[in-house]
Amino acid sequence: MKISGFTFTRNVSKLYYPICESIQSILPIVDEFVVALGKGDEDDNTRELLESINSPKIKIIETEWDLKAFPHGTEYAHQTDIAKSHCSGDWLFYIQADEVVHEDDLPKIKSRCEELLHNEKVEGLLFKYRHFFADYDHYINHHGWYQNEVRIVRNLPNIHSFGDAQSFKRIENFDGKNYRTKEEAYALNVAAVDAYIFHYGWVRPPEYMQSKKKAMDSAYKDKQTVDAIYENQEASFDYGPLKHLPLFKGTHPKVMKEKMKDFSWGHQLNYTTMKRPDRPKFKHEKLKYRIISFLERNLNGGKHYFGFKNWKLILK
Repeated sequence: MKISGFTFTRNVSKLYYPICESIQSILPIVDEFVVALGKGDEDDNTRELLESINSPKIKIIETEWDLKAFPHGTEYAHQTDIAKSHCSGDWLFYIQADEVVHEDDLPKIKSRCEELLHNEKVEGLLFKYRHFFADYDHYINHHGWYQNEVRIVRNLPNIHSFGDAQSFKRIENFDGKNYRTKEEAYALNVAAVDAYIFHYGWVRPPEYMQSKKKAMDSAYKDKQTVDAIYENQEASFDYGPLKHLPLFKGTHPKVMKEKMKDFSWGHQLNYTTMKRPDRPKFKHEKLKYRIISFLERNLNGGKHYFGFKNWKLILK
């Protein structure tokens, strides 16, 4: 059995992505790791970061992004597919630049891959998620934040990244461009794996968080629209009051140890219940979603009502 890791990236060194930690977290169980490295800004040093890992398993594929040809976030899926096309494994482990796997889960993941290698009905593996927010102590488990996602797929040519690289689908007769197509696009049959993806996409200094949001919006909207959105916004992102968010009492992946030492923006965070009246509410702050989240935790065992689901679970 061979497992390939893969991801895409561009300008991550400027946006505080834990790209090295992400790759290193699964490097022990993959035979190769393919990175689709998009051409970044002149001061971007993502390649240097990747090379600093100093692993012969890492293969860098240089690419260029075309947001006009792949609008509305679909360039993310396109880049993911490029990386996937260079993988040679039986199973392909996709991990985004802000996702990290705990070392305790690696044996379970590899064992599950071995167990299901010859069960061709299973097209992918479904992971659980922990979404950290603002710092490394708080996380969000509110309604509207996805609880699961497919992160390992079989190496089949008709399995493609979908939408804005949120997930995967089996797409027949794919035209190579429409990553949001509904024609001949089918949910993957997946098996659950008892492992978590630690998602750190919302953990970075407030000024980096604002820059990251603008960069993300630029993949979905034209420059004029994005400039207008951020024209009157502050340079630093406001995470809002954190006191009502749950505290994480487990351990973070060991590969995050050095990155977490860089935490220096605590004085910029709001650890009270007070919020600025002029700031639009996040979804998890709105009364409707707070009520739904309360009911899910207390009446539905924490499982979300009508949660995001882009797969068919055939094995628990």
